[in-house]
Amino acid sequence: MPTLELPEPYDFDVSTARYRAFGPDLANLWHEGGLHRVVDGREVRIESAPGGVDVTPLDAATEPVVRHYLGGPFELDAFYAFSESDRVLARLVHRLRGLRPPLNPDPYETLVTSITAQQVSLFSAFAVRNRLIERFGTRAELAWAFPTQERLAAAHEDELTELGFSRRKAEYVIGIARAGVDWAELATLPDEEVKARLVALRGLGEWTADWFLARHLARPHAWPAGDLGLVKALGEHYLDGVRPSVKEARVLAKRFAPFENLSAHYLLASLYSAPGAA
Repeated sequence: MPTLELPEPYDFDVSTARYRAFGPDLANLWHEGGLHRVVDGREVRIESAPGGVDVTPLDAATEPVVRHYLGGPFELDAFYAFSESDRVLARLVHRLRGLRPPLNPDPYETLVTSITAQQVSLFSAFAVRNRLIERFGTRAELAWAFPTQERLAAAHEDELTELGFSRRKAEYVIGIARAGVDWAELATLPDEEVKARLVALRGLGEWTADWFLARHLARPHAWPAGDLGLVKALGEHYLDGVRPSVKEARVLAKRFAPFENLSAHYLLASLYSAPGAA
């Protein structure tokens, strides 16, 4: 089985824990110890292996997508050195060593995923998103390809509300599909310009834009200050259980520069992940 090498340390189980923490995710499906994702119309299975992961099939088309998907752009060694100066991060890095945050390869899917998670539990968000995938996506073998932007641009709001979307969220998902965003150009812009363009789209706020920077573009300074999980983690680890406001959480970002994104992921993972998590 072909092996894709990733920089050590890398812990596959810890890195993929979020795909098991909130119920099945049909587009990122955990099955019998491996992660399944549809890449370029083909289902790829990813399993733990010494020095990286075993990927089937692994070729010129799947390799760059899988490497990005598994958090290849992140520089863990520099982050780990930085974490030694912070008592909380040092403890979390010891506990979660090898966590390389996964990234969503598709920009439109990233935004839809965030929209489904707005103001609901992640369990509910996964359930609604799975119904969307089954209705508009394409099944490979076990995993499903997330619905294409073109397919959802042709959908009607009523079709999404039948799946559990609110009327507004249905409008947002379809409206963004029809907006004609140049995703390739967007990826070349500075963080603040990316955020400005995203929040100009109906239904997208700063929280969603921050997560786009964090989980699609892997921008080092991305910091989802409005995320309830991050606010909870900051309160538990740094503020004696008192949860900061969004404004206060954004100020706290300075503590983690220049590794705000990785710090946020490790703080969030501390709420649901542990070595060997199943």
